[in-house]
Amino acid sequence: MEKKQFQAESKRLLEMMINSIYTQREIFLRELISNASDAIDKIYYKALTDDNLVFDKDSYYIKVTADKANRTLTIRDTGIGMTKEELENNLGVIAKSGSLAFKKENESKDGHDIIGQFGVGFYSAFMVADVVTVISKALGSDTAYKWESTGADGYTIEPAEKDAVGTEIVMKIKENTEDDSYDEFLEEYRLKSIIKKYSDFIRYPIKMDISGRRPKEGTENEFEDYQEEQRVNSMVPIWRKNKSELTAEDYESFYNEKHYGFDKPLKHIHISADGAVVYQAILYIPGSTPFDYYTKEFEKGLELYANGVLIMNKCADLLPDYFSFVKGMVDSESLSLNISREMLQHDRQLKLIAKNIESKIKSQLQSLLKDEREKYEQFYSAFGRQLKFGVYSDYGSHKDVLQDLLLFHSSKEKKLVSLDEYVSRMPEDQKYIYYASGPSNERIEKLPQTELVAEKGFEILYFTDDIDEFAIKMIMKYKDKEFRSVSSGDLGIESEESSDKDEAAKDSHKELFDYMKGLLADKVTGVRASKRLRSHPVCLSTEGEVTIEMEKILNAMPNNPNVKADKVLEINVQHDVFKSLQDAFEKDKDKLNLYTALLYNQALLIEGLPLQDPVEFTNDICKIMV
Repeated sequence: MEKKQFQAESKRLLEMMINSIYTQREIFLRELISNASDAIDKIYYKALTDDNLVFDKDSYYIKVTADKANRTLTIRDTGIGMTKEELENNLGVIAKSGSLAFKKENESKDGHDIIGQFGVGFYSAFMVADVVTVISKALGSDTAYKWESTGADGYTIEPAEKDAVGTEIVMKIKENTEDDSYDEFLEEYRLKSIIKKYSDFIRYPIKMDISGRRPKEGTENEFEDYQEEQRVNSMVPIWRKNKSELTAEDYESFYNEKHYGFDKPLKHIHISADGAVVYQAILYIPGSTPFDYYTKEFEKGLELYANGVLIMNKCADLLPDYFSFVKGMVDSESLSLNISREMLQHDRQLKLIAKNIESKIKSQLQSLLKDEREKYEQFYSAFGRQLKFGVYSDYGSHKDVLQDLLLFHSSKEKKLVSLDEYVSRMPEDQKYIYYASGPSNERIEKLPQTELVAEKGFEILYFTDDIDEFAIKMIMKYKDKEFRSVSSGDLGIESEESSDKDEAAKDSHKELFDYMKGLLADKVTGVRASKRLRSHPVCLSTEGEVTIEMEKILNAMPNNPNVKADKVLEINVQHDVFKSLQDAFEKDKDKLNLYTALLYNQALLIEGLPLQDPVEFTNDICKIMV
């Protein structure tokens, strides 16, 4: 028996892999089971071209056996086995993938694939074992061989006894330390749970001797322990079944089994793609918001399988942030794998799948909006805010994907409406899509700034979410119609006749408004006659990109940027209050000073802005009462 050394590169890679590449030790079992499945696949491939070889699927399986007394864990398969040369090449040179080489020689359109990177995944066994022994007998060979290693020091190969074709991997499980317990990898329940988690959909039976307790035959009160060989994997994943075979209850059960959420999903999407990239997926649109959804702790992503083997619990690259609420899984035979199944190479295939998934999600949401409005509004109540963030993020680069999915409350409909619904009923003479911002629909309805737009019979969208106005600024236009705040300086409504009157009023009241502007100093950029007010005496409008609502939101942030909107104090010259201003301007400047301060503070209160000096404001009210 000759002791052989690993290549220097392989030795370093082995040490690095054991210590850092795999973040969870339990993955070793997934890797070894996947390799066993690959070995059976190889016989299947052979049978496709070799008439002398009959592939009877029922004869092929994987057996996992734990021996607590001897601290060994054995994984046995009835696959193709390895010759002495193959043992040396596949196990002696790390990252030499026998499966990959075999696949290149045996391309098939049948749908079976070989995903194992054998030389790499095999060495994950050393995360839990001091000694790894491999006994293998190759198909068509009369001799079996034993490969054995204690890790980076090297390995031995020698002839061995084995009756059946296949491979047996025996791991001498490490002893427990103060920091680590390895006993779990000898426990029946733990092994079963790892297999269910990672390898439940391997297409060959994974068997274990399962312990049980039963009444002893011929007795009434005596019991006996027994062991019975059972299959512990389900073998056929739901996503590979025909949609016609499945019911809504099947999809809901899968949602619950996978612990995607505690709610009932609103909708599922079952995808079977067979084009540039081959994959299956089952996606869910949840019915309620997870408790941590809008926190830093929330982790987006879909479960990712490669040919039925779980690669990642949450693959974030499969979902854009604005669809991060989607739950589910993807299984593909087209993905390239890096040095472990845990580390996906972010290649073209993954991007194609992600792009396709994004399109499917959008299409499903649009269908929900069109055909099941009540369900869509339930969804929107939970996740509409995320869609708006998606519009705003990345400088509005996703607005075309998302703008048709947005809903806002409407002054006319008194319910949620889409932008398309709003624009479809706009009168011909309406230039803009009008909106008003505020803390609630009730508060917005009372805003003085809405009077002119409402009088013209134009619909107003109500923005009550702090992200609304920021998102709309990114959209800018919808179907060639610009968005315009009811507080904007130019509403695009005035007729030529009213414009002439406004210009005349502006000239006749210039001295009064200039005086008031002087009193308010830098608090406003101007005082002017209002074109929008009808019953109310005063309001604030804005000039520039920053509105009053945006100012409030920005200044409520932790790192207060102290952004200020350019405010204009608008006076209703048709209101009785204006006559009092004129009289005071002509006869009593002190009274005008008082009126100006009161009107400005009234305008601030209407907008929900803080008063600079509440005590002074209450004293001013008292002055006009005596």
